Amino acid sequence: MRKTIDARGLSCPQPVLMTLDGIKAGDTTKLEILVDTDTSKENVTRAAESQGWTVSDVHEEGVEYTLTITKKD
Repeated sequence: MRKTIDARGLSCPQPVLMTLDGIKAGDTTKLEILVDTDTSKENVTRAAESQGWTVSDVHEEGVEYTLTITKKD
């Protein structure tokens, strides 16, 4: 099951907090996070990895990024 978190237009730490909330909900093993700054991309990546998740894909389109994170087994 995949869940999408749209954090575009928000400044840090909001995208990180939204990602952590999605992880803590525990109802999925894959999350897709939409952000629109390099800083948010890097901070969300670090936050996910600190929680034992892996960034399995980063898709860049213009100034927007779609990060796909998955829970490590």
